[in-house]
Amino acid sequence: MLKKNKIIFCIIALLGLFLSSCDVSEKQTADKTKTVDFAGDWYITLKKQDGTPFTPAISNEIHSTYNTSANDDSMWIDDHFHGYEIKCKFLINTETGTFVADDSPNFYDLDANNQPKSTVKITDGKFIKGGGLSKGNHIVDKIIFRAHFSYDPIGTDVLFEGHKRTGFLEDEY
Repeated sequence: MLKKNKIIFCIIALLGLFLSSCDVSEKQTADKTKTVDFAGDWYITLKKQDGTPFTPAISNEIHSTYNTSANDDSMWIDDHFHGYEIKCKFLINTETGTFVADDSPNFYDLDANNQPKSTVKITDGKFIKGGGLSKGNHIVDKIIFRAHFSYDPIGTDVLFEGHKRTGFLEDEY
């Protein structure tokens, strides 16, 4: 009988602890990051600096843009090892949607000590609200920028142009 009372007491104590720890009177809200309007996945096509396609074509490859842990005016561009293998930070003007990077370390080009051995310069970067069209003809945001990789001694820029991923099946490539 004593053992049964201890079990019942423990169950009541745990239930009381659980119920007292839940405060349903306050509504919880998550703050947005400063760059939330520019974050997401993008289908991006890469072209030569004159606008002609690469051979073989590098088209509609998933790239992601996301905030840095600083939650300031910097973001990451990450192609997940597709296309030109770019993962670097850039600075964004959240009022105009323009962005640049000046010799930003490329974290997909590492040396033997896992340190970036090349940099990326981004110019003419722009997010255009409602400026793109998805595969299924939905109006979406557009991204466009030029990137120069420091390992290219000629100075060739790569043109990145694409549209935001919707998540709809008819828009997937």
